[in-house]
Amino acid sequence: MAATPRVGFAGPVSQIWLEVGFGGGEHAAALAASNPHAGIIACEVFENGICSLLARLVPEGGEASAKLPDNLRLWDADARTLIRMLPDRCLARLFLMFPDPWPKSRHVKRRFVHPALLPDLARVMCQGAEWRIASDDPTYQEWVAEVLAEQDWFTRPPPARLRPSGWPPTRYEAKAQEAGRTPLYWTLHRASGR
Repeated sequence: MAATPRVGFAGPVSQIWLEVGFGGGEHAAALAASNPHAGIIACEVFENGICSLLARLVPEGGEASAKLPDNLRLWDADARTLIRMLPDRCLARLFLMFPDPWPKSRHVKRRFVHPALLPDLARVMCQGAEWRIASDDPTYQEWVAEVLAEQDWFTRPPPARLRPSGWPPTRYEAKAQEAGRTPLYWTLHRASGR
């Protein structure tokens, strides 16, 4: 599927979208339900998250015969591995919603928003493709701002403080707001000419 992602879907899709670290799966499920034209690859390495998404999609007792929506596929390994296998300019949207902030300095290399990964992301994203990032963690918010300021593959608009229209909510967002943390929402686009 990675080398020719469109053929991995049960029906025709006009765009390929990728969600990295889908957590409980509510965001990926909402994207798939409201965007049947988009082939959505949902990445999650944690079994609990995969089970949570499948529980949303498979009716009780239907485990043996139920199937995923035609426009949704799961990737249960590191998203960076998938990204390195994808063809050039194949993604129209990328979603990174409330990732683990990996706050310790020795864990910085695990952050998905990372200078070393940006060239790979730029390669697989179409010109003008959209990258949505959301985080409620001040350390990660600061990190994203710093990393984006030092690159020219993606536009650098300031983040929004309210979830933009058309963004499905997530349970992590609800937890952050209940705890009094302020999420930030970035909408980046793949820059032209690079």
